[in-house]
Amino acid sequence: MTGYGKGEFENELYRFKVEIKSVNHRYNDILVKMPRHIIFLEENIKKRIKDQVYRGKLDVYINLEYANESGVEINIDIPLANSYKIALEDLIIQLNMDDKIRLNNIIAIPDVVKTKRKEVDEDIISQGLFLALDIAIENLISMRTKEGMELKKDILDKVANIETCISKIENRAPNVIDEYKNKLEARIKEILESHAVLDEDRLNNEVAYFIDKSSIDEEIVRLRSHIKQLKGILDESGSIGRKLDFLIQEFNREVNTIGSKSSDETITNIVVEVKSELEKIREQIQNIE
Repeated sequence: MTGYGKGEFENELYRFKVEIKSVNHRYNDILVKMPRHIIFLEENIKKRIKDQVYRGKLDVYINLEYANESGVEINIDIPLANSYKIALEDLIIQLNMDDKIRLNNIIAIPDVVKTKRKEVDEDIISQGLFLALDIAIENLISMRTKEGMELKKDILDKVANIETCISKIENRAPNVIDEYKNKLEARIKEILESHAVLDEDRLNNEVAYFIDKSSIDEEIVRLRSHIKQLKGILDESGSIGRKLDFLIQEFNREVNTIGSKSSDETITNIVVEVKSELEKIREQIQNIE
């Protein structure tokens, strides 16, 4: 599911900013971009997110700033700078040059000015960062929940259409049997001579065989059961995406069976409509956690 969450926290030493962006994905894929000097927290960050977000591709951006001062220590090697100064002054005299030594000349020399990142307090860093992270996760989940409610409404609308289609198939099925019997009887009379007597028992046996072969009662019952299950799953909390994924496969299995059993054009057209709705639901389910 798509979403965005931002969290910020500041203590006496550090300012933390966490942003999380999520897009649709079948699995849980988390990429963390953060300063290298706090990379030791990466696995804990991923675990904290996975405990609350179960599906989606998430990009996590973490920014850390020092609240009152720079995070870099600057050390100047005074003895080394003085040695260079003396050496340069001596060089000017030796070359008989009219020149002056400037500060820029000294500090540009390697190793005179050294920078070093300050040591971080891991406990304080962890506490502050996770407070900002929790705020970002909460905002992300809130946004994803709103999207989830819209997805649920859309899926239920499509399920309602499928229910209507199933009722149409169920109402049409008995007519198919009557039409088959009438067509078969007419065909037999056409083939037989006009004085021949139609064998009603054989005709009824043939019709009974057709009914048995083309009966879709079990499939209709299972489809209605699947619809009830789907509605129940949509009302559950937590991760439901994979459950719905499996259930839609079962839907397709029953609908395909109805399609293969039926030689009736009307039922075949309704089956195509149901499969179209199921494919739309399947695509939406990929967005559900």
